[in-house]
Amino acid sequence: MVNQVIIRELQTNCWITTLAGGDCIVIDPGGDDEAILDRLNKLSVTPRYIVLTHAHFDHIAALPFLASAFPNATIAIHPSEAAKLGEHALENHRRDFNAVGFSSYVEKLWKPMPEASILLKEGDVLGPFRVLHLPGHSPGSIALYSEEEKILFSGDTLFRAGVGRTDLPGGDEQLLFQSLQRLFTMDGDTAVYPGHGQTTTIRREAINRNLPH
Repeated sequence: MVNQVIIRELQTNCWITTLAGGDCIVIDPGGDDEAILDRLNKLSVTPRYIVLTHAHFDHIAALPFLASAFPNATIAIHPSEAAKLGEHALENHRRDFNAVGFSSYVEKLWKPMPEASILLKEGDVLGPFRVLHLPGHSPGSIALYSEEEKILFSGDTLFRAGVGRTDLPGGDEQLLFQSLQRLFTMDGDTAVYPGHGQTTTIRREAINRNLPH
């Protein structure tokens, strides 16, 4: 079961996907601490993993709160994003958001960031999901993919009728294009749960780009 919490500040999607035994995976907790906690309580689930598809601040602002509330949860991120957690995180986030004029957003919500528990690489498995490394929006952008369940949590790599920006530090338009081409080889019925906006499918996004599907 997939549940959505829309984070108010920048309309980021935080996804909660339930696992067996009352556990869950929280994906991209971008803020709204109490709203995320309220949804977890209503679902009667406990985070086993807190997965960050990338470390832009609008996807991780609630991480300090969740890490404190659920100290046994495993915080997972790609190695290329790990410097935006832990001791030197604030200076790295200031650099990113200064580039697009949102530094005040970081300052307003900032709390010290915990370190990652594990660093994810291509092919790692978390519950029913396999990690896909999809650089472009950021160097360490990942997705979580279940081929069996036909579910993709795409982060900011693929949106409904759109893609992630590449003008922040570390963005790369050519790498993003390559990552998108990889996604478009998936089964067209794969449901896409993006970092912003409405859900979609691989088929819908391929048709939007006049690609085979």
